[in-house]
Amino acid sequence: MDIDLPRVTGPSITAMRWLVLTTAYFTLILFLIGVFDLLLGLWTLITSGEFTDPVAVVELLDTVLLLLIIVEVHRTLIAYARDEPVVQIVIGAAIIAISREIISFRIDEFDTATDALTAASGFGILLIGLVIAYFVVRYTENEDSGYEH
Repeated sequence: MDIDLPRVTGPSITAMRWLVLTTAYFTLILFLIGVFDLLLGLWTLITSGEFTDPVAVVELLDTVLLLLIIVEVHRTLIAYARDEPVVQIVIGAAIIAISREIISFRIDEFDTATDALTAASGFGILLIGLVIAYFVVRYTENEDSGYEH
């Protein structure tokens, strides 16, 4: 008994594409909510006079980086739905996410200086590894496509 794989798997592929696109639109809604939250936070900083407080500015920057991560997740979903390569986009989102952690890093959140140094070293190694992976993937994708961006 032979199974006609394209006929059997077709509905599943179509359903998955629709679910991915639905998730992409959901991330768009999350982005809009985040932009509203960012504007509200900026307004609060300006009206309260806390715009000179470094902690408050870092918290606002944290929101901006979170919005960039949402954009990258959205780009990943759209590329996946279009059957385009997503590895470079995912690594870019990971770089933004680890950068967000590094920027909001606080030594006083750790019990000992050794714990803080271990976490900081881990973040640094992870960031370096992600940047190397990003350029390797970018170089290999350019080689495979036959043209450079």
